[in-house]
Amino acid sequence: MVERRKFEYQADFKKLFSGLCGSKSNWQVWSDFVMLAAISLSNVLDKSELREKREQQYLSITQSYAKQEAEKFPELLAIMVKALEENPEQDFLGELFMGLGLGSHWNGQFFTPYHIGHFMAIASLETVDITAEQKGYVGILDPCCGAGVLLIAARNVLASKNIGPLQALYVAQDIDVTAALMCYIQLSLLGCAGYVVVGNSLSNPIVCAGSGVLPVLQEGQDIWFTPMFYSEVWQGRRMVAQMDYILRNAPAADIPEITEPTETPEPERMPLSTTDSGQLTLF
Repeated sequence: MVERRKFEYQADFKKLFSGLCGSKSNWQVWSDFVMLAAISLSNVLDKSELREKREQQYLSITQSYAKQEAEKFPELLAIMVKALEENPEQDFLGELFMGLGLGSHWNGQFFTPYHIGHFMAIASLETVDITAEQKGYVGILDPCCGAGVLLIAARNVLASKNIGPLQALYVAQDIDVTAALMCYIQLSLLGCAGYVVVGNSLSNPIVCAGSGVLPVLQEGQDIWFTPMFYSEVWQGRRMVAQMDYILRNAPAADIPEITEPTETPEPERMPLSTTDSGQLTLF
């Protein structure tokens, strides 16, 4: 029954989506939908200087469609919300992407099927209970996230272990903005706390100020924070991490006499570690 409903939601999405592809290519409409959905989710709570820029981008995209066409984008998102509410055990956008034949439009991109991602998540998270108990939460990184199938699977594996959104931090990165935002949308709708970075994980990896909850924006990157990351618990952890970072990098109170010139050390910043396979990493 659940599987049948999943395909019904996909069919509803495809029908509505196809109605938008008269004057624009499937790929253009898809990337527009992904950007609009991501901005809709981000701008609810993000009060940074990026908010206005993203709002203008939202308006620019919607104005490129007729009014009745633009009104269909929220309907597409509503279908997705219902699909994931009923069945979180799926990569809704990844499956649609492949089902619509969009992979061939962008460097032959292929997204891992959910059942394979679920198996990989189980293998990667064998000791997650211990990590979460010792630290209070567990951080999970996917440096090449695609639509987010591995992190979605990880979320569901953790849920089966009674590790919820306040005990898990999901961090993702992808060089392709549309893929990265597909991951961001799905993590957001599934109630995951964390962030997605658009950027090259090989040449420009995620860098944090001493803690995974304190990402540092690098040139050539864009960071999208999920709504759950703004919860009181996660914001409290950010404040504690910030204070710890300041204390560890602040000059000592009693500075000895300096007889020779010295260089001021750079504040402690670290790239999040990755596995050799480039798959899920606990931190």
